[in-house]
Amino acid sequence: MAAGKAALHALGTGDGWAGNDQRGHSAFLFHLADKTLLIDCGEPVSRRLHTAGVKPDEIDGILISHLHCDHIGGFFMLMQGLWLDQRTRELPIYMPSEGLEPVRNMLRASYIFDELLAFSPSFKVLKECEPINFDGVKVTPYLTTHLDQLKNSFSDKYPAKFEAFNFVMETDTKRVAHSADIGSIHDLSPLLTHPVDLLVCELAHVEPSELFNYLPTQKIGHIAFTHLSRPFRSNLRELKAQAAESLKGISHTFLNDGDIIEV
Repeated sequence: MAAGKAALHALGTGDGWAGNDQRGHSAFLFHLADKTLLIDCGEPVSRRLHTAGVKPDEIDGILISHLHCDHIGGFFMLMQGLWLDQRTRELPIYMPSEGLEPVRNMLRASYIFDELLAFSPSFKVLKECEPINFDGVKVTPYLTTHLDQLKNSFSDKYPAKFEAFNFVMETDTKRVAHSADIGSIHDLSPLLTHPVDLLVCELAHVEPSELFNYLPTQKIGHIAFTHLSRPFRSNLRELKAQAAESLKGISHTFLNDGDIIEV
C-alpha cells in the first residue's frame, strides 16, 4: 500500500456464534501508510491471511480488543503459522493486561517456545488513552462497556478487570476508527471526537435503530458494518433498507469476509 493510502481488509466479519455460518470470526487487517496492523484474531485468521497473500513478516503489529474467543480464538494457530513460516521480525502484540500470562502459558503448553521462534513476540498491555506508535501510525485504545454486565455479575467470584477496547488509528492524512465490541452507542463517542475517514462498526450488541439514528450526527466518511448478530443477519434485507433510510448521504457498507475498502 502506497504511503498516505489506507485500506481495510475484512478477514472475519462474523459474530460470536459457531455453526454453519460461513463468516470467519473477528479479524481485520488495516493498511495505513506503510504499516499493516491486525486487529483481533478470530478463527480462521491464519487461513484468511494466507488466502490474502499476506507474508509472515508483513504484519507490523497485532491488537486484541478483548479476550472473548471469537476475537482471540485463532491467535495460537497464527503464532504456530508464523513459527513454521519462519517469520523473522519482532512482533508487537497488544492486549488487555489479564490476557498476557494466560496467553504466554498457552503458547508454552502448545510447545511454541521462544527458543523455537526466529522472531520475538513482544507482548504489551493496552492502556486506555495511551497512544501506541507504529512509526507513522498512532493507535489510541479506549475502554468500552462491552464487558460491564459480566463484570457486575461475576467480579466477586472472578477478580478480573473485564477490559474491552476500541481503537482510533491515525496517520498524517487519515483517521480510521474501529469499534470492536461495544456495550452502547456511547462507547463510540471517544472515537468520533474528530472526523473519521472510516468507521468499522459492530452491529451485534446495540439496537440498529439507535445506532442508525446516532451515526448521522457524526462526521464520518464511510461506515463499514460488521459482526452482525445472527438475528440481525437473518433480516439483512430489512436492516439494509433501514440503514439506507436513516443514513441518507452517508456512504456505508455491510461487510462480508474478504471485502477490501480503500479510504
